[in-house]
Amino acid sequence: MQTPAYFVFNVTAIHDPQGMLPYQEKVQETVTAHHGSLLVGGGEVDSVEGPAVQGRFFIVRFDSTEAAKAWYHSPDYQSIIGHRHASASCQAFLLAGLPV
Repeated sequence: MQTPAYFVFNVTAIHDPQGMLPYQEKVQETVTAHHGSLLVGGGEVDSVEGPAVQGRFFIVRFDSTEAAKAWYHSPDYQSIIGHRHASASCQAFLLAGLPV
């Protein structure tokens, strides 16, 4: 039984849209190369309980926590992550899913 893993990104602000372009242009390619899939891509958020959340959410699925970490630490993703760090305010979480 395999346990999928999900990277959840909450991008609360993009301070430098031009600076984010290299990240936005390459991130999907890095996810696909590591057999991940984008499940949620920045749509509207409707808070139904608790305080309203800010920003846009992106959820990326991988087959396992190990695969998710391998993507995150891979040279191809690490080569673009600096663009996001420098250009946006973001939180990132890695969640283990339920076995399937």
